[in-house]
Amino acid sequence: MAELGFVGLGVMGSGVARRLLDAGHTVTVWNRTRAKADPLLDAGANWASSPREVAERSEIVFTMVTNTEAVRAVTEGPDGILAGLAPGKVYVDMSTASPATTRALAEQVAAAGAQMLDAPVSGSVSTLEEGKLSIMVGGDAETFERVEPVLEAIGPRVFYLGPNGAAVTMKIAINISLAVQMLAFSEGLLLAEKTGIARERAVEVMLASVIASPMVAYRAPFVLEQPDEAWFDCRMMQKDMNLALELGRELEVPLPTTAVTNELLTAANAMGIGDRDFAVLFDVLASMSGLKTEVVS
Repeated sequence: MAELGFVGLGVMGSGVARRLLDAGHTVTVWNRTRAKADPLLDAGANWASSPREVAERSEIVFTMVTNTEAVRAVTEGPDGILAGLAPGKVYVDMSTASPATTRALAEQVAAAGAQMLDAPVSGSVSTLEEGKLSIMVGGDAETFERVEPVLEAIGPRVFYLGPNGAAVTMKIAINISLAVQMLAFSEGLLLAEKTGIARERAVEVMLASVIASPMVAYRAPFVLEQPDEAWFDCRMMQKDMNLALELGRELEVPLPTTAVTNELLTAANAMGIGDRDFAVLFDVLASMSGLKTEVVS
């Protein structure tokens, strides 16, 4: 069992930290809002006063925060993770951040004598709870082998992809399909509904068809009723879409469906529903079609 640290206790971060606790590891946590840590503290986690203290008390310290800026906020400065690292320690960032920032941060970690892995996940709250999450990893191969048993406590499918930045690039490549699939599903659903087929019935039929990918299977019900707490809100998704579009321009890869979907996420933000799960792409299209939904009436 390892001495682990975890910084960033959002919906997914809390779930990952919980799995590490359940596997028998000692877990020290920090979050900007302490109240989010309370369920984990009740389950046996330890509280630290800063990200630096988490790193100082851990062999392996994880972060799972919202974006590139948030990664910088918890790693830099006198109370940041970098200040608490020492030779032999490993820093694992599970956030979806800029690949260029990830590579630069890995150099800073190495300067402290430690090693860094980028290890974003693919899956949802439900796949995490079911133990079916997949994890992509970039960084030093020997460091990956050391951390792999810990990662397998989070999810059984762990893929090593190469140097730092490779895993977060793969995560961005995957995430653009999530939003694009949701948009295509919404288009088809609205076509069916406007011909007179009940929305609930159309969802049922579509989930029994060949289009029912795992993503569609767990998000289609959200067009009928949004979850109380967004699994992955529009602003978070748009962050990933913008990272993809930036990479596309850099690598000269056209991303037409990503660009269109990104504009509809902008519309969701403008409509005041950007804090909802990105399944509200359906509600944006429905509103444009003259239909009412639970979210937009």
